[in-house]
Amino acid sequence: MEWINVLESNLGVYGQLSAADQRELQEHILVFLTEKRFEGCGGLEMDDEIRVTIAAQACLLLLHREPAYYPTLRTILVYPSSYLAKNPYDENSQAHRLGESWQYGPVVLAWDSSRRGGRNAYDGRNVVMHEFAHQLDQIDGVADGAPPLGQGGDWAGRKPVYRSWALVFSREFERLQNRAAKGKKTVIDHYGTTNPAEFFATATEAFFEKPRQLKKKRPELYAELRSYYKQDPVTWHGSRDY
Repeated sequence: MEWINVLESNLGVYGQLSAADQRELQEHILVFLTEKRFEGCGGLEMDDEIRVTIAAQACLLLLHREPAYYPTLRTILVYPSSYLAKNPYDENSQAHRLGESWQYGPVVLAWDSSRRGGRNAYDGRNVVMHEFAHQLDQIDGVADGAPPLGQGGDWAGRKPVYRSWALVFSREFERLQNRAAKGKKTVIDHYGTTNPAEFFATATEAFFEKPRQLKKKRPELYAELRSYYKQDPVTWHGSRDY
């Protein structure tokens, strides 16, 4: 595959994945690239590096899980860098943005930030993972920080899973808000205090990019995310100090 070089260059954790995980990721990328349409905006010309770099980060969230390739998503719009858009939390203002995720619309991304986030797998910031975490959250029709959990139609069997998720996430969301209000440093970006949906997205970034810190400081939250994503990123990052 000619784009393996792109993975090795632009996906910082690719070399840390097992051979089986690399193969699975490649298979997911192929499906993703077949199903989704990429469009360049702001003069950006699309090429395979852009497509594969973004697809790889989006598909990393799907490893080991029953794959659902972001079923409501059809189009990814990519700008060269940050772009001006309406503030989703204030209709009367605009702001420069690095990404957006719309439940029945596109994912919008800034290419320079998408590439930088893929290459630097240890800074806790990844706009592609952030926006595609929103896509996972939105699968059940609402962005509330609680993506569909468990499998099958046995609601009674899944109730304990949702109960555990709700208890842990509500407690950790409140804890992040309290620490951020006091100006304290946190492993999860303070943007996660905006609402539960943003908390899930920023927690996902920390889970994949700062797993050792998250596991140490927020073990219950790490355990919930490990159960949901069916992955343990600590094993990729080894003994690296952050």
